[in-house]
Amino acid sequence: MRKFDTKVQHLKYKVLREVARLAWNDTLLENIMDIPARLAPGKEATMRCCVYKERAILGERVKIAMGGDKNNPNIIEVIDIACDECPVGGFEVTNACRGCLAHRCEDVCKFGAISFDHNHVAHIDKSKCKECGACAKVCPYTAIVGRKRPCQNACKVKAISMNEEKAAKIDNSKCIQCGACVYQCPFGAIMDKSFMVNAIDILKKSERNTRGGNYKVYAVVAPSISSQFSYAKLGQVVTGLKKLGFHDVIEAALGADMVAMAEAKELSEKGLLTSSCCPAFVQYIKSQFPNLVEHISHNMSPMAVLAKYIKETTPNAKVIFIGPCTAKKAEAQLEEVKPWVDTVLTFEELQALFDSRDIEIETLEEGVLDNASYFGRIFARSGGLTDAAAQAMKEQNIDFEIKPVVCDGIEACRMALLKLNKGILDGNFIEGMACIGGCIGGAGCLTHGEKNKAEVDKYGREALEKNISDAISLLK
Repeated sequence: MRKFDTKVQHLKYKVLREVARLAWNDTLLENIMDIPARLAPGKEATMRCCVYKERAILGERVKIAMGGDKNNPNIIEVIDIACDECPVGGFEVTNACRGCLAHRCEDVCKFGAISFDHNHVAHIDKSKCKECGACAKVCPYTAIVGRKRPCQNACKVKAISMNEEKAAKIDNSKCIQCGACVYQCPFGAIMDKSFMVNAIDILKKSERNTRGGNYKVYAVVAPSISSQFSYAKLGQVVTGLKKLGFHDVIEAALGADMVAMAEAKELSEKGLLTSSCCPAFVQYIKSQFPNLVEHISHNMSPMAVLAKYIKETTPNAKVIFIGPCTAKKAEAQLEEVKPWVDTVLTFEELQALFDSRDIEIETLEEGVLDNASYFGRIFARSGGLTDAAAQAMKEQNIDFEIKPVVCDGIEACRMALLKLNKGILDGNFIEGMACIGGCIGGAGCLTHGEKNKAEVDKYGREALEKNISDAISLLK
């Protein structure tokens, strides 16, 4: 049985599935307009005020499922017409206001936003309020409270504000494309662009499919896949990928093994390092702490390292990365990564692809996925990268004491970077993960939760190669 955390995720999946079905059949362009009515049939609304608005929003979702706004470089897009059900937010006076005589709130407001009615009860003029919060701090009754929309609460880098129409607006210069706002929006008004149609086109033209192409397509799957598709076995997912047209399925965890060995050497040479595996974390450093860029590991991410290896050893190969991360879609467009990774899919999109081809993975025979070590596989959860780096030093006989600072979520990353910036960091290696829990908390996951960590650890223990060197030796 398909499992999603929310009905919003399920709706997104249905849009992706319908787009994929038409793309496989080469009928997408002539049938785009039919998708909204197919998903919202009849005259009765089930999600919005009327069925016509439902269909209009579904039409916008279809556009994003087909790649979205080409003029917007951000992977994350706001569907303006869908972003209209949240309260305005900002600071509000509650009924706890006693109409006191002190009027400290008025005195501290520099913008003239506070007035009083005949009962001396305070009121805030939203057109004048700058949301500085000074009034809330001085109220003796804590009668003034700040309310934020779910997307603003989710965005820890403060990239989301409201436009003139009170819809969410993303500041691309601050956004790290982690997708937290996508997952947390209760109306699904924020969505990550999908490159699923590109992936289908690549697969259709490969040598495993009827178009008779001259290239093989490799699926590089993130280790967090072990916590997804809970209704089937991982080996069945592997077989399902091959039925979609992939020539082979390779663990990104093998790339993690390669990165761990290289990163251990780099850390011992430089003495201080921040990890480079999480693209959202790397982008956060570049945008908010540009003076610390020199400390970012020069190693590419496991995705990019492994994709590079595949293309350098296999003529005419194409690589599609499949994982939990929306920021990976942005990483794949970087100049240093673009030659190696052809496109990126999330687990949400993979589920849609399976169902668009009526592939019931739970009925399939189990394929084999075993070409990485325990340490490469646990990269998927917070602390895994650090454990792998320590193991890599041990295996390479590197005499260096690693003092890790494991950052679980972007707020923890911010605190560590602030300390590093001030020269008071008690450590020499920052493991930065933008999502809570690590990759298992990515916005593109089908499910999120603490249980996923246990699944990743179990998956790691099942690896035949217990040491990193043993896993890497298979490449030679």
